[in-house]
Amino acid sequence: MRPILLIGAGRMGGALLNGWAKNQFAPLIAVEPQPSPTLKRLARRHHVALFARADSIASLRASACIVALKPQVLNLEAARLRPIAESGALMISIAAGTNTATLKKAWGPKARIVRAMPNTPGAIGKGITALFAAKGVSTKDKALAQRLLAALGATAWLKSEKDIDTVTAVSASGPAYVFLMVEALAAAAFAEGLPLALAEKLARATVIGSGALLDADPSPPKRLRQNVTSPGGTTEAALKILLAKDGMPDLLKRAVAAARRRARELG
Repeated sequence: MRPILLIGAGRMGGALLNGWAKNQFAPLIAVEPQPSPTLKRLARRHHVALFARADSIASLRASACIVALKPQVLNLEAARLRPIAESGALMISIAAGTNTATLKKAWGPKARIVRAMPNTPGAIGKGITALFAAKGVSTKDKALAQRLLAALGATAWLKSEKDIDTVTAVSASGPAYVFLMVEALAAAAFAEGLPLALAEKLARATVIGSGALLDADPSPPKRLRQNVTSPGGTTEAALKILLAKDGMPDLLKRAVAAARRRARELG
């Protein structure tokens, strides 16, 4: 059986490797020049072969090669992976901004390429990954890619590659927006006189609980918001600020647009 190869076992790559190990994918091979103690323990426990350089496994015939490198690193290292692509491995890139045309130049015109855009909640299996299959990717390839990325959580296929930049700005960068909201809510509570530890506990628990409710209740988010909002009440008073012309909806539109522009620039 051909192995699954991971190039780059940092935070996201490590989460993938951990998910594959839990789901008993084997054999597994990872290339990581600076493996963390956690990665070393995982490799020993699940018999993952660790290498420091991709050159060491250039002749390997893998079923799939998942490239979990930052865009700037991928631009430098992509060409070194061409022998793996030419051996018949399905190439899966999770780098933002690096499009399939660029990857085909590095990996050859016959390379079968899937781009994937996961997010950090995948580290606990609660993420979502958007995938795009370039021309030449078979139904069997797509099934393998989806099975591999499902280790991080939910998956969704895109029809157009240009949509990956928007996905990057929304779901890939989105956890940072949520964490900022927790920070801001805690800071506001502290400013109103609550002890900092209590303010942080309340803000964190509120967002965690709200996320769980979104997961459990299929109602649209607008309906869930309205359920909390009594006419003339405290929530309505706050929402008048948040929904003002320059409030949260406008800020998020501008933020997502800025992130999308940056994703295009990286390409």
